[in-house]
Amino acid sequence: MATYLTPELAWQRLREGNKRFVAGTSSHPNQDASRRSSLVENQNPFAVIFGCADSRLAAEIIFDLGLGDAFVVRTAGQVIDDAVLGSLEYSVSELDVPLIVVLGHDSCGAVTATKAAVETGQMPAGFIRSLVERITPSVLTSLRNNQTEVNDMVVENVKQTSQRLVDSSRVISSAVDSGRTAVIGLAYSLADGRADLVSSIGRL
Repeated sequence: MATYLTPELAWQRLREGNKRFVAGTSSHPNQDASRRSSLVENQNPFAVIFGCADSRLAAEIIFDLGLGDAFVVRTAGQVIDDAVLGSLEYSVSELDVPLIVVLGHDSCGAVTATKAAVETGQMPAGFIRSLVERITPSVLTSLRNNQTEVNDMVVENVKQTSQRLVDSSRVISSAVDSGRTAVIGLAYSLADGRADLVSSIGRL
């Protein structure tokens, strides 16, 4: 059964789930056998969560969600590539998801590595270099704004990533322009479990 939530109601549902998680009163919805069997033929998630791959940032847990609730895409530092864009476009065009969430968190290792690379001029080896290169603009913007803390850079990276999704994808930008979808940026606190709104694009 489709949910057909507005972007605003989808965000409200995520907020409520995160409040339960923070308070230690998670209800673990939609995780039983009947929910599982009801989803065999189709899915109607109400949000797509594009978050950091950090093991402490499990989207379904921190928003108290279950099977079929969220379409989740994760990369270190929530770095965008073609597969990410294709996955997000699929969620918007095929699944009619009303809310795209870009989810960053404090003490992010990918952002910390990028900060170190910018400060020392030493690039990491292998494909970690690709992550660092993509996060570098956010670190440079933060430094230009006299924001030298990693957590400031995390917030900047969430904001820039959100904007890049809209700038890079005609599918996403059209959905935002029509009011069907909104893109929000959240910063998650590892210590207290709160996910706070730091940016939004589109009508909420």
